[in-house]
Amino acid sequence: MNPLTRPIFIVGAPRSGTTLLQYILRSHPNICFPTGESHFIIPLFRNVENFGDLKKPENIRRVLESIYQQSSDFLNTDLHGIKFDINELTEQLMAEGKNNSMAEIISTLFEKNAIAEGKLRWGDKTPYYLLHMEKLLNMFPSAQFIHIIRDGRDCALSMFERKHDFRVYNTFFAAKYWEIYVECGRRIGKGFGDKIYHEVHYEDLLDAPESKIKEICAFLNEPYSDDILNYKKSGEAGKTPLLQQSIQKGNKAKWREKMTAKQISIFESAVSHTLTEFGYPLITKAKPTPLLKKIFWRTHNIFITFLRNTFRK
Repeated sequence: MNPLTRPIFIVGAPRSGTTLLQYILRSHPNICFPTGESHFIIPLFRNVENFGDLKKPENIRRVLESIYQQSSDFLNTDLHGIKFDINELTEQLMAEGKNNSMAEIISTLFEKNAIAEGKLRWGDKTPYYLLHMEKLLNMFPSAQFIHIIRDGRDCALSMFERKHDFRVYNTFFAAKYWEIYVECGRRIGKGFGDKIYHEVHYEDLLDAPESKIKEICAFLNEPYSDDILNYKKSGEAGKTPLLQQSIQKGNKAKWREKMTAKQISIFESAVSHTLTEFGYPLITKAKPTPLLKKIFWRTHNIFITFLRNTFRK
């Protein structure tokens, strides 16, 4: 199998450590990961019929224009092998006959970037693609998925720091947000089998990075090298401050100090089963959340989101 045709997708709940793993694997001599998140693959998949016959250059151009409209920052700053030139890429796709499907157009774009970086495989780190892994596997039948999982209470703390980006305005909603991701990922992934889907816990990656990266390399059928952990050599680590440092073993269980007792109780009551299922111990009795409280917290989040959107107009 041509390695270029076997993409790697890093997925997970928001703030789970996907970026750390992205930069680690980007340092692998065979693997090319852009330094941002694409976001355009699933929208293109949903709207593929709107682009008509992809044998026609004008329709390929429309696809590339749509990609640029969706993810211009990613294309301008996170592809380090090629320049996203719509005219040139349209001509190349036509000349090379790489326009048989939407998947082929997308994969060719990533492949060209990988080849220009001297790499054999391409990858993409876009966390929300976890919810669409079945669609991605349908598009890219030889794809592999790495699902990184982090204690939801730490994810919640990190989401609160960017609450407007994620539209997460209370602890209950953050808990359910996390639960949807991790449960969906495991449910879909387990159906793929262990040659296509692999789970890694963020905390394990911090505690035993060499062991975990060797495990991931074995899953990917790629050789391990100690250089892989020196992810800062990629030169773009400044996009995320923590990536300017070596792996921080203490960057876990922050919720124990930074969450209030009430927040911990709300979170654990909301998703107690999921926390324990994924190996994260509870420190409260975690009584089930009453229906009226569930309605209140969901309504609260919807209301704050509505106010935010209204006053931004």
